[in-house]
Amino acid sequence: MGKKSKKKEKKMAVKETRKLAKEEPSDIASEVLDDGYIDVMDDKTVALFPLGDMIIPTGIDYKPGDPEEDALAVTDALPEIEDLCFLEVPKFFSLKGSVVTPAMMLELSRAVQRVLIRPEVSGVVVTQPADNIEETAYFVSISLSDVFQNQNSKPIVFTTCMNPEDPMFDGTKNLLDSIRVACHDVKGDIPTVVVCMNGEIHAASRAQLTHTNKASALASPGWGPVGYVDRDNVYFRCGALELDTGLNFPMLKKLTAKVPVVKAMCGDDGALLEMVLEKEPDAIIVEGFGRGNLPAGMMPAIKKAVKKGIFVVISTRASSGRVLDSTVFPGSVAQCLESGCLLAGETTTAKARLLLMYVLSQKEAIQLKKEDPERFFAYVQECLDPVLTNRLFG
Repeated sequence: MGKKSKKKEKKMAVKETRKLAKEEPSDIASEVLDDGYIDVMDDKTVALFPLGDMIIPTGIDYKPGDPEEDALAVTDALPEIEDLCFLEVPKFFSLKGSVVTPAMMLELSRAVQRVLIRPEVSGVVVTQPADNIEETAYFVSISLSDVFQNQNSKPIVFTTCMNPEDPMFDGTKNLLDSIRVACHDVKGDIPTVVVCMNGEIHAASRAQLTHTNKASALASPGWGPVGYVDRDNVYFRCGALELDTGLNFPMLKKLTAKVPVVKAMCGDDGALLEMVLEKEPDAIIVEGFGRGNLPAGMMPAIKKAVKKGIFVVISTRASSGRVLDSTVFPGSVAQCLESGCLLAGETTTAKARLLLMYVLSQKEAIQLKKEDPERFFAYVQECLDPVLTNRLFG
């Protein structure tokens, strides 16, 4: 039998199996044990969203375009998948280049939610180039609609490979591990959106790339992983759910808010920040030094922005730790807070920008900002750092 005939036969078998699965749904329930292990469920479907090049071994017969053919190509290359789930590849855009834009992130979020409302789909795996994977995962985590969150707690798993051209290719294991995580009935025991790499599972809100090409580049500085994948078993740590919660807005159609980033440098006189203000942004993320402190020369521009009604969020260039008003001097975080700035807490600069873009694009948020500015200010601060909000606003 030729190669094409075998693929056709396999494709028909997969369709028939899926048909039977829908006619006779499995009554197998997942069992959550005391040690944190969650059993893999049988007869599940996982949707695979490939953004950019697939992180599977080169040389396979994969031509993006036909979802059925794409799923078969991946399963042919990684036969272990058949023991875990049915795999499907929904029709979706193919990323050109290595960086996912905020508009693409919003489109992805909508597509993922549409797929996950189907009862037979147990989870989603998204593969993309590594460059800004933590931003994409974080944006999806905050943009899950209120309706979706009230009805679903299925895993959305992001993964990538750090060395696509290296003989020690890490993409295959990352993909298999991610599919294992997506096959689990999480029952609210882990964050809905996670990033899975190098056998570790990280909450989207804390995940960061800490190296340019190491397979172990993904980390959650100051927090650590929420779980890990060990052969066929997936383990989760206690309290992981508290790390990520969506913002409970309706599904957003378009990002409209403009939120630039300005990085503080030694001796900065605020000239660059003044130039940014001329573009009339909705908010500005100002990345400060370690604790978040700024050069004193930036303060006049900071105060000018706040007076104009522009949200100014102070973040830190450090990879872990909170922005906090620990000391008082010209340019200090304490002075920024007194001037009306928001503090990013442990939210990274890139993620704080996405959060402000999302919130300030919501009609309900804009209306609240007009009707009750102080309450809205407190709400945004709570999204960034709930602990600080309790201290400032009780």
